[in-house]
Amino acid sequence: MVERYLGVKQVAERLGITSGGLLNLKLPEPDAYIGRTRGWKAETIDAWNAARPGRGVGGGRPRRDSRGA
Repeated sequence: MVERYLGVKQVAERLGITSGGLLNLKLPEPDAYIGRTRGWKAETIDAWNAARPGRGVGGGRPRRDSRGA
């Protein structure tokens, strides 16, 4: 049986972001290397993505007070 791995381009497509957007993310360790090319199983990426914190977690600019203060 042939194992299927996702390259960087396929990981970005699976996550719904651009390949450049992956530069801002710390991806999990690859499941395989072919030369210097990294490869991940779809299950690895799905589990990693499900465990990531949601948008806005960990800071950002505080919300403006609705009273104008």
